[in-house]
Amino acid sequence: MEITVKGSSMIFPAEDTPKERQWISNVDMVMTTYHLPTVFFYKPNGSSDFFKSQVLKEALSKTLVPFYPMAGRLGSDENGRLQIICNAEGVLFIEAETTAALDDLGDFVPSLKLRQLVPTADYSGDTSSYPLLMVQVTTFKCGGVCLGTGNHHTLSDGTTALHFKNRWCEIARGLCLIREAPLFDRTLLRARLPPTPTFHHVEYDPSPVLLNTSKPKPSSVSVFKITLDQLNTLKAKSFENGNTTKYSTYAILAAHIWRCASKSSRPPRRSTDQVIHAD
Repeated sequence: MEITVKGSSMIFPAEDTPKERQWISNVDMVMTTYHLPTVFFYKPNGSSDFFKSQVLKEALSKTLVPFYPMAGRLGSDENGRLQIICNAEGVLFIEAETTAALDDLGDFVPSLKLRQLVPTADYSGDTSSYPLLMVQVTTFKCGGVCLGTGNHHTLSDGTTALHFKNRWCEIARGLCLIREAPLFDRTLLRARLPPTPTFHHVEYDPSPVLLNTSKPKPSSVSVFKITLDQLNTLKAKSFENGNTTKYSTYAILAAHIWRCASKSSRPPRRSTDQVIHAD
C-alpha cells in the first residue's frame, strides 16, 4: 500500500492553557516510553464535509484547551524523573492519501501495512523533541478514511485516549458541552512512605516457571469475527443453571476466550495468565 503525504502541521490549543509541570506516577514510569498506535476506519457517508480537514483541525485545537497536556512534551525534573511539561507546543496533524481501498486491507490483521497509517516519532533526540500526540488522516480511493493516532503511553492510558478522541469528535460535530472533564492529578497514585500495603499483591510475586521454553513456538496474530448470533448464543448460555446475573458483552467474550485458551492447553499448564486490553 503506497501512501502519499499531502501536508503536515502542528495544531495548538485554541486558547491560553496552564503552563505547568505534571508529576508522573510510578505506574506510568515503568511503562516503555513509546507512542501507542491506534487506527480507526470510517466508510464514506455521502456528506460533503466528511472528514473535512479544516473542521478536524479547528475541533482538535478547541479540544486541546481542556486536554492541554496532550499538546505538551516530556521532560525531567531536577532529579531526572520524567514529567509532563505543559507548554502548548502542539499536536502533529498529517494529511495523507492512498490509491488503496478499505477492502484491500482484508481482515485488518496488525501488519506493517497498517503501521503506515500512523505517524512515527524520531526517538533519537531528547524526550522533549517529539509531540506526545500525533494524528494522521488518510483518505482511501473508495472515499473511506483512516484516523491513525500515536498516543504516548506515558501521557495517558487507553481510557483517557478514548475520552480525548470522543471529545474531539463531539466538538467536530458541533457539540460543545463537556460531559466529563478530564482529571490530570496523578498524585492520587503517589506511593506512601513507608509502604503500607493492606492486602497481598500478587503482581509482585515471582513469575511462574514456564514449561517447554527450550523450543518456543513462533507467535502469530489472528482476528476472529464474532457475529451477533454467536454473541447472543453466548449470552443465552450465561443464564443457564438458574443464573440471573446479566453480564456485559466484554465479560461474556473475555470468559469465552479464557475457556477456549484453557481447553487448548494440552497438557494443562500449571499457571495460565490472560491479558485483555480493551478500550
